[in-house]
This record gives sequence, structure tokens and C-alpha cells, in this order.
Amino acid sequence: MKETDLIIMDLRQFLMCLSLCTAFALSKPTEKKDRVHHEPQLSDKVHNDAQNFDYDHDAFLGAEEAKTFDQLTPEESKERLGKIVSKIDGDKDGFVTVDELKDWIKFAQKRWIYEDVERQWKGHDLNEDGLVSWEEYKNATYGYVLDDPDPDDGFNYKQMMVRDERRFKMADKDGDLIATKEEFTAFLHPEEYDYMKDIVVQETMEDIDKNADGFIDLEEYIGDMYSHDGNTDEPEWVKTEREQFVEFRDKNRDGKMDKEETKDWILPSDYDHAEAEARHLVYESDQNKDGKLTKEEIVDKYDLFVGSQATDFGEALVRHDEF
Repeated sequence: MKETDLIIMDLRQFLMCLSLCTAFALSKPTEKKDRVHHEPQLSDKVHNDAQNFDYDHDAFLGAEEAKTFDQLTPEESKERLGKIVSKIDGDKDGFVTVDELKDWIKFAQKRWIYEDVERQWKGHDLNEDGLVSWEEYKNATYGYVLDDPDPDDGFNYKQMMVRDERRFKMADKDGDLIATKEEFTAFLHPEEYDYMKDIVVQETMEDIDKNADGFIDLEEYIGDMYSHDGNTDEPEWVKTEREQFVEFRDKNRDGKMDKEETKDWILPSDYDHAEAEARHLVYESDQNKDGKLTKEEIVDKYDLFVGSQATDFGEALVRHDEF
């Protein structure tokens, strides 16, 4: 087999996997498929500052990054925290506001998104000019498979490309078909951007709306989550979803979900955990009560923001005493 044939086959497998995972794949018959985009929890730990600051560490740094601070001395933790504070202070006025802290917490929680964008950026910025054009993305992603008008797997790559182009144009704010890194991030992760939410809703409706009437009826709603697969008895969760559709999803009781009802379903207005945590951190650290933090105020309360060998050792002593 030629090397180009192997590349084509690998690309087809990748695109098939990507599409099946994101759009068309059904879960196992008894498992629920969830299309709702929720804000992730800041930590899986209990938020109890009287016990420890583990929740705050996870929220401020992200769970994986928080672990690295537990190996540092207090002096090392303070030094690294000081460098982070300089990054958080976006306007460089010497203060960290609630909004700046909230933005940082959201960044820390979604660091994996930016890491994913970095990986994909390298594979698509073919001329290395710091931008990704639609042509670059199309050639890198679809170039080989589109040379074959009749792929063996029968998958419609051209349809996927049309859908990607539409999303790319939506992400590309200035309409020049060339994406900055921020626009490319919006293209790859549209659910993270307010101006991309309409395309998330449109793509979801296209996936579920099998009769293409522009609405999602009850059977299409259930059919997207659950395949009967010859079984006549539905699991309890399917019956519950039928009730949810009738009582809550279909707000105007016309037997189907329109665009706005679908948006309310898949993009709910969640409680803003990042803002709540930002306000909590400011309240606990703001010594002069001016509503914003200096680097000194943050570093003075370093054990609230980050861990260290000292806090880790202290918690170990508490656990030992409790034991």
C-alpha cells in the first residue's frame, strides 16, 4: 500500500471518529446521550474553608496544576503565585478585580481547550504566518479525502466540509476567511463563545431533526438519545425524558421544539461558579476592603490561593489527628 493511501485511510478514520463522536453516534441502547453544555464544576472537593482550601486551589489553578504546588516550599509557592498575579492583572494597573479573577478562573478551568487549540494550530497553520485561513484548514483536513469522489466507507466528507466552512465563517468575525487564534478557538469550541451559540443550536437541530422540518419533535428528541434496538420496553430514564420534553422542553406546548426552545435545552443559563469563587477570594483577601486586590494582598493570603508543602503537611497532620 502506498504511503498516500495510508494517509488517506488515516484521515478518513480520524474524520469518521470525530464526526461520530460529536454529531451522529448514538449511545448504547440503555445509556443516556447528553447534548446539554454545562459549565464544569470548579472542583470535585467540598468547599469548606474551615477544613482546608483544597476547593479554592482547584478553582484558582485547575486541579492538575494545583497538585504541582503541593510539592513547593511556601517561598516557592509565593514566588510562582506572584508571577500568576501579573498575568491576571490584564490592564496592568497593579490591581486584580473580581472580573479579572473570574476570567482567570475560567481560563484555568478550561486550560485543556487552549492546549487542544495549540495542538491543532500547529497542524493547520501551514505557512506559519500566525493565522489559519479556511483554505489551510480545508487542505489540511479534507485535502486527501476530497481527491477521491467515491470513498470506500461511503461517508459524506463534502457534507462535513460544508458544515465546517459555515462554522468557520461564523467564527471569523471580520469575514476575511482567515482566523486568528481566538477565532480558531471559537471555531473548534463554539459552545465557549456567546456569538457562536446560534451555530451550536443549528448544528444540533440538524443532527436531530430527521424530517428536516426545522423543529425537533418528541420522537426525534428521544431517538437522538436512545435506540430501541428491537426492545419494546423503555428504560425509566427514557420515560422521564418524555415527560421532560412535554412539561419543560416544549414551552409553548405545540408538540415540538423550535430554535429558542432547543437553545434553552442545550445551552442553559447556569449559575456562574467562577464569579462566585472570584468574589469569595476577593472578600477573604481584601485587607483594605476597596473591592480589589494588590499583589501583596494575594501573596499574603497565598495559602488560600495555592498549596505548598506547608499546607499539605498541615492537612496531613489534621487527617492524622482525626484518624
